[in-house]
Amino acid sequence: MNLPNKLTLLRALLVPVFVVFALYPQIPMHYLWALIVFLAASLTDHYDGKIARKRNLITNFGKFLDPLADKILVISALVCLMQLGFANVWCVLIIIARELMVTSLRLLAVEANGTVIAANKWGKVKTASQMTAVLFILFFQSLRDLLHLTAGAGTLLLIGNILVWTAALFTVISGAVYMKENLHFISTTK
Repeated sequence: MNLPNKLTLLRALLVPVFVVFALYPQIPMHYLWALIVFLAASLTDHYDGKIARKRNLITNFGKFLDPLADKILVISALVCLMQLGFANVWCVLIIIARELMVTSLRLLAVEANGTVIAANKWGKVKTASQMTAVLFILFFQSLRDLLHLTAGAGTLLLIGNILVWTAALFTVISGAVYMKENLHFISTTK
């Protein structure tokens, strides 16, 4: 297994670590630890692709696993943020529905003719917007905890929700573009 694929697997393996830190306030500075783990996992997304392109290590396994690891990471983070009251349930449901739809289409493409569909630019924008929203929320919750601040919670919640809704909008746009570009795979299957 090449280095980019190992980084992708690492991203998926960091998900349960993130969830524990995010959801257990008994852990001192749990938001900060969740932020650090999420940031590390997010950076593997940047570097696995960069290394794969630079060293010509792009594989079908990587093209399939990379977006799947992104989905696992982001959906887990959004579900945690929803549980904590920092993300709107409708945004999370929209994002999950899109991810299931796109993953299903990718599986159909593989079944139909062995084609592994790589993420397009809209998928990358979608993932970046989702990760940005999660990072923002975790950063400012960490800051509030570290400084023992009680003021500004409403403003931070509003900004966080705007970022999550923006991510949901990019998610819908990217899903629509993805379906339009790849709908022909559905008609070629039995």
